Amino acid sequence: MASRTALAAALFLLLAMAMRLPILGYPVIHIDEQFYLLVGDRMLQGQLPFVDIWDRKPLGLFAVFAGIRMLGGDGIVTYQLVAMGCTALTSLLIYRAAREIASPLGAFWAGVAYQLALAAVFCFGGQAPVYYNPLVALAGLYMLRIYTAPDAGALLRRGAVIMLITGIAMQIKYTVVFEGGAFGLALLARGHAHGWHRGRMALAGLLWAGLALLPTAAALGWYAAMGHADAFVQANFLSIFGRHEALGGSLWRLTKEVALLTPVWCAVFLAPRRIPGLFTGVNPQALLFLRYWAGAAVVGFLIFGTWYDHYVAPLLVPLMICAAPALGQAAPWRWYTRLMIGLGAIAAGMVMQFNVRHHGTAQQVYKAAALIDQARGENGCVYINEGDPILYYLTNACFVTPYIFPNHLNGMVDEEALGVDAAGEFARTLARHPSVVITSAVPSALPVNWKTRAMLFQHMKRDYQLVGSVNVGWRNLLVYRYQQAAPNKPVLPMVTRP
Repeated sequence: MASRTALAAALFLLLAMAMRLPILGYPVIHIDEQFYLLVGDRMLQGQLPFVDIWDRKPLGLFAVFAGIRMLGGDGIVTYQLVAMGCTALTSLLIYRAAREIASPLGAFWAGVAYQLALAAVFCFGGQAPVYYNPLVALAGLYMLRIYTAPDAGALLRRGAVIMLITGIAMQIKYTVVFEGGAFGLALLARGHAHGWHRGRMALAGLLWAGLALLPTAAALGWYAAMGHADAFVQANFLSIFGRHEALGGSLWRLTKEVALLTPVWCAVFLAPRRIPGLFTGVNPQALLFLRYWAGAAVVGFLIFGTWYDHYVAPLLVPLMICAAPALGQAAPWRWYTRLMIGLGAIAAGMVMQFNVRHHGTAQQVYKAAALIDQARGENGCVYINEGDPILYYLTNACFVTPYIFPNHLNGMVDEEALGVDAAGEFARTLARHPSVVITSAVPSALPVNWKTRAMLFQHMKRDYQLVGSVNVGWRNLLVYRYQQAAPNKPVLPMVTRP
């Protein structure tokens, strides 16, 4: 077992390297991870998430990127190398868990399929699930050990470790709460099955729940000590209820993601009815827990109704484990493995190539950063209304608003989630006269906040001069420099109404 595990670990790392090294250092993989790196970097410069830089992601996610930034390097390569290691580690944990219900070959292919599917849902860089999936996989593996144990020995202590790991994962993404809650209920069920009385179960449940909430409570307590509890609560807990996602776009994404997981559905639901003796010798408790875990992950995915591609990533851990028994089979059932790996490889390759074509090349990004640096001078601040947050990072420019994630002010999804009036904050941002404003002729946020866009157009025409434009992927970014009452200022026409 040890030699097989070591070999699997080496192969998973080689696969992660083969998939990710060709794009190592690519700065615009996804707008989210650009923003996380930026916030982590600015934390080391003394700026505070939720106060100086607004977002709803947990503090732990930004702390991860701040820690990565402390490792040195240019930051971009560093976070991608750490993500590579996390991906390989998650594959290994999937392999170890899948060995409880599948052959070594089936468990191995499950780990491979995880990496391919992860890339297919735009997580071939450093999206949040890449970093918390290893923690959830570790907690799930530990839970599996409990469910296959013949007794309840050390259940209280083991449960405490599991829930603390889950709590740490929650500080990277709050949606882990659904799997954490499922793990907590499963622990209580295990205690009940071994004859625990109600009082003992109640005390154990309080301990486990407290440990799961401890990292979040510690973060809140730290903000309260600094006098920023209100900002923390608004961003972390209240803002999610102010989001307004377009239903049509969400349903399209859900349909696409369900179709993408077709090989998984075949392996999980079709194979047990077609392949004789698929679960012969498998511990039924292990199988029961893994299906329960997968169900909890699916509920956590469905409940918010936004269904972005990378939201599928947490599902991949339990689903690939459940799919493992159908993988690695001999003929005539080999087609399950071929379907899973073949389609996964095709989807991963297509998504990664599309991403580079759509988001632009590294050369285009660095050219845009150079143009911004030239336009802003030595100490000028920048406001990116349309564009990539990585441009703040590459120029190390100061901010004129805490709402620096472009879609927070240029779109309608978060208009009522910010804790402030979006139009009012936009007016205050422009009133601070940032040295450089970056936008595009055609808006990208959907749905567009036409009120703030009209305000932007008025200010650009009155107070700013167009100093250049640069193509970054599908967008043409326009760079404006503050120059009040400048004569004969050229201003490109921008779309202000559909």
